[in-house]
Amino acid sequence: MAATRKSASTDPVSAAVTRCLARHVGPSDRLTVAFSGGLDSTVLLHVLAAASGCLVSAVHVHHGLSDNADHWAEFCQETCRAWAVPCSVYRVDVERGTRDGLEAAARRARHACYRQVAADWIVLAHHRGDRAETTLFNIVRGAGVRGAGAMPERSGRLLRPLLDVERTEIAAYAQAHGLRWIEDESNQDIRFSRNFLRLDILPALRQRFPSVEERLVSAAMHFAEAASLLDDLARLDLDDHPQAFPVDLELLRRLPEPRARNVLRFLLVILGVGIPSERRLKEAMRQFLTAAPDRHPAVVFGSVTLKRAGRLLVLVGANDVLSQAARPPAVGRVRPPT
Repeated sequence: MAATRKSASTDPVSAAVTRCLARHVGPSDRLTVAFSGGLDSTVLLHVLAAASGCLVSAVHVHHGLSDNADHWAEFCQETCRAWAVPCSVYRVDVERGTRDGLEAAARRARHACYRQVAADWIVLAHHRGDRAETTLFNIVRGAGVRGAGAMPERSGRLLRPLLDVERTEIAAYAQAHGLRWIEDESNQDIRFSRNFLRLDILPALRQRFPSVEERLVSAAMHFAEAASLLDDLARLDLDDHPQAFPVDLELLRRLPEPRARNVLRFLLVILGVGIPSERRLKEAMRQFLTAAPDRHPAVVFGSVTLKRAGRLLVLVGANDVLSQAARPPAVGRVRPPT
């Protein structure tokens, strides 16, 4: 596919996208951009729409959390019409009052929509600063090695071509091409943890440690390598057991506690369950392994619940037991795309 794309462009944004697609995307693969209408996703969609040989579309998730949400959806549809890019809009009802907060619930709702999109790749506009921010966020919330190494270039069919690109370079591209985008007012609200880190903490760290973002990204890559090795260990510990729930508690009891936790974490990740903090995972393991036979402890992880049922650990969604082949239920209600 890379051979059909324009190769003359030397701007860092287009170059990063071209390199990423050459590594992962086949000649007839269909790409769908997660298009919020903000600066980053607007630039990403523009690069892909301008590239020859790309089968590109867009998906916009209407969260309904802002008074401007309808305007943003209209903007995205108008932009896509102007660029001859098919666009689907999914309206979701984001669950309120969840244990892990509105940000996490909105993210789950978005990803539930992405799972419904008929494409080979869902292309996300996360950039270098986003990866540094996510690494710091996951470290301070105690998500462990896997969380600290989050946001890889490729995860399943999710693709992030801009991870090596600075946001200043993305802004320069938008200015050079005269692009328009929307500004989400909630991005300035430091009541949200990520905004607090991005607007208050990272700038302060940058003043004292100018290369902090580079160091965080480098650390994330090391954490991701370590997480991959831990996955290999989990597969060995599972032996002939299916890589799915339910899990026999005796299998976990035979393992040292850190390795049992690693197996549990590995199985949760396979099903796309948000990575719980290490503290919560340790407490969950303690309850499951030490509870009396007539007790049935349960731990909620986002939109799913992990339960002990006799000698088994089962993972349940709203109404169904989840298996390896199943997917976690969407948070809130996902309406058909428009």
